[in-house]
Amino acid sequence: MTETSAPPPTVGIVFRPQSPPEDLPSVAREAEAAGIAELWLWEDCFLEGGLTSATAALLSSERLKVGIGLLPVPLRNPALAAMELATIERLAPGRLVAGFGHGVLDWMGQVGARVASPLTLLREYVTAVRSLLDGDTADADGRYVKLDRVALGWPPASAPEIAIGATRPQTLRLAGELGDSVLLDSVNDAAAVRAARVIVDEGRAESGRPGRTRVRVFAEVDPRSDAPASRIADRIAELVDAGADAVAVQAPADAPDPRPLLDALPR
Repeated sequence: MTETSAPPPTVGIVFRPQSPPEDLPSVAREAEAAGIAELWLWEDCFLEGGLTSATAALLSSERLKVGIGLLPVPLRNPALAAMELATIERLAPGRLVAGFGHGVLDWMGQVGARVASPLTLLREYVTAVRSLLDGDTADADGRYVKLDRVALGWPPASAPEIAIGATRPQTLRLAGELGDSVLLDSVNDAAAVRAARVIVDEGRAESGRPGRTRVRVFAEVDPRSDAPASRIADRIAELVDAGADAVAVQAPADAPDPRPLLDALPR
């Protein structure tokens, strides 16, 4: 019997919100031309909007997969989020990853959207959005999410991948239970990835869902450093060995332009 090797990791690049939004279409085109598989976006208060940015990147490319990391769930009604995501998925089928997270709690308080139990909200929210994107009629009477016979008029043919951003054990377990993938947005050393992989897998097993929840990691590499190509290759190998299925490389906040990293990324 021939042993089946694991699929190669997915490699992507991150367009940070410290870069001006008008640069995004050209970055998407350059990333696609360079053979990069994925382009990831942030939605941080009070910078670029994640849904509008994802639409711009998708419509500026033909094959590039675009991920939003992360949409803060307190900011949007889940029905509205599902409507927007369904529209984007129909415009660019199979190329969207919809990431959800608690949001930075101080920012959520700043806009009057902070909740007492972010984990409860995230569970209720992702459950409702997934149901709507699957074309179901959703009813919910939760602590935060309340829906009465809500159904999308234009559901996508297939729901986009849902990623959940997580760092702490409870949210990692929830990501394994409900998500198609987990985004380790600020946990990117090998030991932390290895520990997160265990918790995510436990959550998936407890849910009874078949398959595996993918682990995605953002890894920062300074393009101004010497030999960035070898640094990137070593970093990706280290994270994949620890259990990551996909790695997106980002430049630091004080030099956010991702284009200097494009030539250094493995294809």
